[in-house]
Amino acid sequence: WIHETWQNRGVYMFALAAAASAAAPLESVDGAAFFEPFSSDWESRWLVSKDADFQGTWIHEAYTEPEGTPGDKGLMVGNEAKKHAVSHLFKEPIDPKGTGLVVQYELHMKKDLKCGGAYLKLLTASEELDHDGFKAETPYTIMFGPDKCGGTNKVHFILRHKSPATGEWEEKHLKKAPTPLLAVGETHLYTAIVGADNTVTLLIDNEEKVKASLLESDDFTPPVNPPKEIDDPDDKKPDDWVDTAKIDDPEASKPDDWDEEAPRLIEDPAAERPDTWEPDEPLQIPDPTAEAPADWDADEDGEWEAPLVPNPKCKPSGCGEWKRPQVANPAYKGKWVQAKIDNPAYVGKWAPRQIDNPAYYYDAAPHDVMPIGGVGIELWTMQDGILFDNILVATDPRVAEEAAERTFSARKAAAARLERGDGWLGAASFYLSLAAEYARENALPVGVAVCAVLASIVLLCCCRAPARAAEAGGGGVEGEEEEGEGEEEEGDGLVN
Repeated sequence: WIHETWQNRGVYMFALAAAASAAAPLESVDGAAFFEPFSSDWESRWLVSKDADFQGTWIHEAYTEPEGTPGDKGLMVGNEAKKHAVSHLFKEPIDPKGTGLVVQYELHMKKDLKCGGAYLKLLTASEELDHDGFKAETPYTIMFGPDKCGGTNKVHFILRHKSPATGEWEEKHLKKAPTPLLAVGETHLYTAIVGADNTVTLLIDNEEKVKASLLESDDFTPPVNPPKEIDDPDDKKPDDWVDTAKIDDPEASKPDDWDEEAPRLIEDPAAERPDTWEPDEPLQIPDPTAEAPADWDADEDGEWEAPLVPNPKCKPSGCGEWKRPQVANPAYKGKWVQAKIDNPAYVGKWAPRQIDNPAYYYDAAPHDVMPIGGVGIELWTMQDGILFDNILVATDPRVAEEAAERTFSARKAAAARLERGDGWLGAASFYLSLAAEYARENALPVGVAVCAVLASIVLLCCCRAPARAAEAGGGGVEGEEEEGEGEEEEGDGLVN
């Protein structure tokens, strides 16, 4: 029994080890142009800004328990009421021309965000990118993520777009921005997809929240493509222009019998007091069935008084002073207002004349954003405890979806098992399913590992077999030898 218990324990521990390997934090994603899991060596890839404006520190921190993926950590804002900035520059810029772009990351809140941002910036590949880190003037192409402070509580999507007509850069803000999920202790997944068809799709936890078009003037402010015509800034409304459509009727006058002081409600003159009304009876009386407690001491507790109950004589109609009910006053007319008539001098609503927009252009492919030279996090927040993890940049939305299944979805499912009481056995069961998937994708190394573990178990069984036989036989080999010696001595005695 002991041997079988150790065997089962060995297999169980191996299963847990394999499961832990499958559930370990993801280190890379096939097909991604960039993926950052914030492993222990994150500082070798990211640079905290050395600019004097950014004094906030960054902490490599674990998620709030229960941790769906043990050992997984992210990069967390370390200080309250300070500016924080950290960035990673690509060796080669990512050019999404003709393919579109996807940016995705996980956000975990350890504290209640009351005023601050939790967004990313995709930095524009240019000579202005500084290997000493973020500066206030560091250019970005896309800014994406939650922002909350005062009346603002939304998921930003801002595209910096360069006018082909003037060469000027302008921020284009998504109008119908969704509301972020920022509950303390929760992790949420934020995804932005810029399609080659000029659509912009925002998802939270893999659920589509907003879909817009870079070509629609109503979806972004200001529009990505400016209008062909604009108001003439030199056109002024003439002084004699009349744009009041209605005027008071000069012939209208208030009637002599119009009483503006008459009340809206009056007492009903036809109402009469019911015959069963009891004007001299109180609404409540002492309870006639109540008795003083047996231990009531009038000297110490004072004179006992029965509790009050509704007076039964009031049930038919009522008691006390009778008042007539209120009814609408037939003489009420309210405040008199002079009638309106059409204004004979009305010209119409004035508007400045339209002229050609000198800054007009039409960009048919605004999804072809400027090449991306890096990823940055630049925040000014009143709270710390904002944790970023699993930042991904790709050109194919399927890559982001597959990464989310192996990170966000896997962690969420395991944490849910722990929270609903399945315990570590429930989590182990979930991770074993991940281990099976991992084994299918990595058959050779897993096969070698399984053979090594099984060989160890067989070797252990073989080494323990003689000892187990000795325990079962009550003395084993050594006892048998002693018994043989005893028989020889007894035989010797008979001969003598």
